[in-house]
Amino acid sequence: MKIVIVGAGEVGSHLSETLSLDDHDVTVIERDPERAQTIHEQLDVRVINENGSSARTLRRAGVEKCDFFLAMTSRDETNLVSSSLAKALGARTTFARVHDATFRDNSVINHQRHFGIDHLVNPEALAAVELAKRIRNPGRVAVEDFGQGKIEVLSVEIQEGAKIAGIPLLEMKLPGDLRIGLIQRGDTSTVANAHSVLQEGDIVTLFGHPDSLFEAKPLFDPDSQLSKKISITLLSGSEISISLVRLLSNPRFKIRVIEKDLVLCRSLAESLPNVTFVHGEGTSLRVLEEEEIGSTDFFIACSKDDEDNIMTCLQAFKLGAQHTMLAINRADYIEVLDKLSFSLGLELAVSPRIATANEVLRYIGKKSFIELEEGDKCSTCIIELDIGPKSSVSGKRIRDVNWPSGCVIVGQESNFTPRMPTGDDVLQAGDSIIAIIGKKNLKELLKLTK
Repeated sequence: MKIVIVGAGEVGSHLSETLSLDDHDVTVIERDPERAQTIHEQLDVRVINENGSSARTLRRAGVEKCDFFLAMTSRDETNLVSSSLAKALGARTTFARVHDATFRDNSVINHQRHFGIDHLVNPEALAAVELAKRIRNPGRVAVEDFGQGKIEVLSVEIQEGAKIAGIPLLEMKLPGDLRIGLIQRGDTSTVANAHSVLQEGDIVTLFGHPDSLFEAKPLFDPDSQLSKKISITLLSGSEISISLVRLLSNPRFKIRVIEKDLVLCRSLAESLPNVTFVHGEGTSLRVLEEEEIGSTDFFIACSKDDEDNIMTCLQAFKLGAQHTMLAINRADYIEVLDKLSFSLGLELAVSPRIATANEVLRYIGKKSFIELEEGDKCSTCIIELDIGPKSSVSGKRIRDVNWPSGCVIVGQESNFTPRMPTGDDVLQAGDSIIAIIGKKNLKELLKLTK
């Protein structure tokens, strides 16, 4: 594939290396001469040392014929302008990296639609999603997410005495926007339907907003306790921390942030009244002891200094914090931390750079569907796909579409907003949907939505 990347900073250079190693035709636009020269010497990519927000430069890079255009500079304005120009010049799919929450606020204007950009990605917000998934589901096997954390999918086992055992799905009263997609009984997986009846020992795959999934736990496991509040302590009022705070807005989370900048501390306290902000040097052992970090459920270091994050997590672990996690800005530290995770007591290290690359790579050369489990025994799959401009389902309510047998729609993204759909929601060309379907009917679904 032909890919054009604007910006050779940490995110841009990481994507350039990853994509070039996968034999894609990569062109990098970087206005800083030293960075451009470094990329030219180290990677097998074409380098243009010019301004990435210039239409003339974009044409020289061949954006009119590129499959993917990635604006990954540290300046939001440059990324928005260059992505918008690239789309107008003919780029098939565009990505813009944005940090400022102003550009993700759709209350006045939808910047993504206004600039005609296919995807806005925020590295810090993506890293926060990874942290939030682990906090919501400590100790669980991988939890998938769609819509950058607004829809999660996880598997739970029906325990003895569960309230929903023996009841058809049609008669169940599930909280919020929860959906049951798959039912695994022994070695057999089937797509759930209105008449499916759950049994003890079944493993069901659930889709929904993270809060809905949490509220539903007692239905599947009578021993689940929802009353206990989870205490979380964050080091630094960084963008990752604030993104994480917003993802964990449920009252069951008691959040405290230690921030050394007094002005920032006061500003954040005013804007987030339900969060406790402590002015202090979070890397100080004395401060950690005074704040009784040993009694916190989760300690997460999110400052911009990697060494501070590592050492503070080590101190929190020694003081008795139950779970410790951190954000790491230098992705090359990840491998070392993985090897030392046991001795450091570190459960998770997330890199905004890697999170961004993974998000972009989901779309570049991605498979049409995501397997829920490996092996030939799994006859079903989850598939993400777009509604084509000439699709027969465009303009129809979900309930009125003659879907293939065993197909369940569990997610919809319309006008850049992901949600759990109902039968009355109308599908439009350009919408993305998430469906569970038997593999034998997959081609029929692809043909229907094309």
